[in-house]
Amino acid sequence: MDYKVERLLVNYKTLEEFKKFKEYGIQELSMLDDLEENIIENDSESPFYGIYFGEMLVARMSLYQRGAKFDRYFDPQQEYLELWKLEVLPNFQRKGYGNALVDFAKGFGLPIKTNPRVQSHDFWKAMGFTPVEYDMERDLGENPFLWHPDGIVI
Repeated sequence: MDYKVERLLVNYKTLEEFKKFKEYGIQELSMLDDLEENIIENDSESPFYGIYFGEMLVARMSLYQRGAKFDRYFDPQQEYLELWKLEVLPNFQRKGYGNALVDFAKGFGLPIKTNPRVQSHDFWKAMGFTPVEYDMERDLGENPFLWHPDGIVI
């Protein structure tokens, strides 16, 4: 099934929708602070992407493009995407929404790093991501999974 992934606007409606997701935290609260100070309204540069079912946001993720100088995972160092907060509301899970979001991210053609929740490792492996061998200095408590457009992961 084809789902339309769209960049989410930073506005009160979106932030209200975010409260339905488990991973609601500091990032959203700081966006709310910005809104309340009238700095941002309908900011199209939001790092969030999502899928709506009718008027309801049912799946979302955040994507950040990182410069090569921050890359500690790919060889040679290169630009990559950091994918965070991939989440699908419980009643909409196992219907392809998560796959659609990850495929959308892959469409940028850049390597991707994510830090999956423990219960989601099988999902990421099925999406072609590979867990890295843990390096305490580099990973700082994260357990990243990586994907590379060419299939090359160190």
